Amino acid sequence: MRYLPIGELADKARVRASALRYWEERGLLPGARREGGRRVWPATTVRRVALIKMAQRAGFTLAEITQLLASNATPSATRQWRDMATRKLPELDEYIAQTRALRQAVADCLECGCMNFDQCVLLEPTDATP
Repeated sequence: MRYLPIGELADKARVRASALRYWEERGLLPGARREGGRRVWPATTVRRVALIKMAQRAGFTLAEITQLLASNATPSATRQWRDMATRKLPELDEYIAQTRALRQAVADCLECGCMNFDQCVLLEPTDATP
C-alpha cells in the first residue's frame, strides 16, 4: 500500500496540512503512521478527505460528519446517511431562502442609487402600526 506524507496528501486533496492535522485530532481521519518522524496516510485517504469536503459544502457540521464516518463501517450506514440527509434538506432550504433575501436586499440597495446612507429610503424605519 502506498502512503502519502502530509504535504502530498494536502496537495492531492486540495486542503491545508493544518486541516488534515485538525481532522485527525477530531477523529475524522484515521491516525497517521509515522515514517522517519513524518505523518503519512494511505493514499486512499484522499477519497475520505473528498467526502469530508463534500459533506462540509452540503452544510454538515464536523460532528455530523464524524458520526457519518463512524457509521460507515456498520451495515446501517446507508440508512443513517439517508436519515441525516433528509434532516439536512429543510436546513438547506432555509439557508437558500435567506441567501435569496440577502441577494435581493443588495440588489435593492444598488437600484436605489442614492449612495448616501443618511438619506437612503431603504433604511427608513417602517411603522408596523396601521
